[in-house]
Amino acid sequence: MKQLITLVLLLISGHLFATKGDGGSENRPAKKAKTLTVMTYNIHHCNPPSAGAKIDVEAIARVIRKEKPDFVALQEVDVNTERSGKGLNQARELARLTGMNFFFSKAIDHQGGDYGVAVLSRFPILDSTRFPLPVDPVIKGEPRTVAAVTVEIAKGRKVIFASTHLDLKEPNRMTQSELIVKHFENAGLPMILGGDFNALSDSRVIQYLDQHFVRSCQACAPTIPVEKPNRAIDFIMYKPGETFKTLSTKVIDEQYASDHLPVVVKVQVK
Repeated sequence: MKQLITLVLLLISGHLFATKGDGGSENRPAKKAKTLTVMTYNIHHCNPPSAGAKIDVEAIARVIRKEKPDFVALQEVDVNTERSGKGLNQARELARLTGMNFFFSKAIDHQGGDYGVAVLSRFPILDSTRFPLPVDPVIKGEPRTVAAVTVEIAKGRKVIFASTHLDLKEPNRMTQSELIVKHFENAGLPMILGGDFNALSDSRVIQYLDQHFVRSCQACAPTIPVEKPNRAIDFIMYKPGETFKTLSTKVIDEQYASDHLPVVVKVQVK
């Protein structure tokens, strides 16, 4: 009987030692890194350049569905405009066709409706914000905006995802970039930003943003024009650098749906 009791105690002791170890965590599985697929796409109000005035929302949705992104930053989005059809909210319709959630941020009034940027998210949107970007009243320019959402990509792991479209004039782009940096500098959450920046990699604007964000690529493939593209102005960037790691960046060769090629990035959330 004593031998049996001794054997049982030894087995229990060995089991506790194997489970607990020295610090109680050696045998716990490591937290799995999360991989996200992110797209940025200037959709030219869903008007294929080769198709006259035709609005083809399904063509844009088809490009998005094929890549199965977790997030999409959309630029040049129409909501209830005459050219795209009164009653057509392109952001909402793209969300429906792709099975995603959406948030739209108006930049200007256009043809009886709204025109701006939007985000699509595979995750439920917990919070959203929009804010206008400045335009110098002397040199003028088209008002621009930011659409940003907060989502939970895993239990207790929140990120901000945002879309923007900077102005054609560099002085405006510079002040707009500065406001974006300032607006999110104390957000307290990791952030991914996608957009049409209307600026080349070696421009003052992108060099400034590079001081505050990490772009997914440095020698980035060109995104416009769709036929024989020769310059990159559409980028995805994130911060802080230690939170994300770029796994891949690719430009999709889709020449029908828009006048820009979409960019798709896979990032690992550490």
